[in-house]
Amino acid sequence: MSVVPVLRQADIFDELTANQLELIGSICAERHYQAGDVIFEENTPGDEMYVIASGEVQIQVNPAMIGRESGQSHTIATLRRGQSFGEVSLVDEGLRSASARCSLQDTHLIVIPRDKLMLLCDTYPQLGYKLMRNLAADLAMKIRHTDLQVREQITWSHETGKRPPSS
Repeated sequence: MSVVPVLRQADIFDELTANQLELIGSICAERHYQAGDVIFEENTPGDEMYVIASGEVQIQVNPAMIGRESGQSHTIATLRRGQSFGEVSLVDEGLRSASARCSLQDTHLIVIPRDKLMLLCDTYPQLGYKLMRNLAADLAMKIRHTDLQVREQITWSHETGKRPPSS
């Protein structure tokens, strides 16, 4: 399967030329997952990002990671075809800030390794500039969404005097 049509749908590849998309496509791998499969765990090292070709992925956080409560992870986002995740590891090479779990059978992901993508960006600065600009915009949108969720939960808990409901 050619991964370029899938890459073309992802916002982080907006305004890239067909040749630039082909270059990125040449470094991609494909992986298939089933419902319930863990793609990566929160607080583990990451060196690749993902674009969903088909299926659905839930992004989850575990409050136990910060000592708040034990056990159950909370889904903070559900992603579908053309959406990307795991981008933070491209920027800071740090630990994953959340877990990713497949939520539909036969989920197909395009996997983009950080080292090969950074080499492309260094080799083709115009591609690198566009990609990093799009990546910054995508991460800013996700931060704003998360900020809104946090504000809603804080407001809800202050108004009711209770903890907000779990997702």
